[in-house]
Amino acid sequence: MSCGNHHETPCSDVLNEVWLFLDAECDPQRRAALQQHLDECSPCLEEYGLEEHLKLLLARKCGGDSATIEFKERLRASIRATVIEYKGGPPTE
Repeated sequence: MSCGNHHETPCSDVLNEVWLFLDAECDPQRRAALQQHLDECSPCLEEYGLEEHLKLLLARKCGGDSATIEFKERLRASIRATVIEYKGGPPTE
């Protein structure tokens, strides 16, 4: 997607990273670049607004659920097994 105007950060990059921006998972420099683009670009700001509302809705509807300790342990074990298999054997230290 592009609004047709030139921006330092392309619209497609901003929209690809909007969830990182919403979750504050990008470094401060990248966050500033994305914020500047959103301040300048109405179509991207509108899309950001939709994503933000979706995130809030998901948090409100699903925010109270948390994984059990048993599930977390099974997930960690599965990840460890996958990493070991991918690396070709048990880790050496």
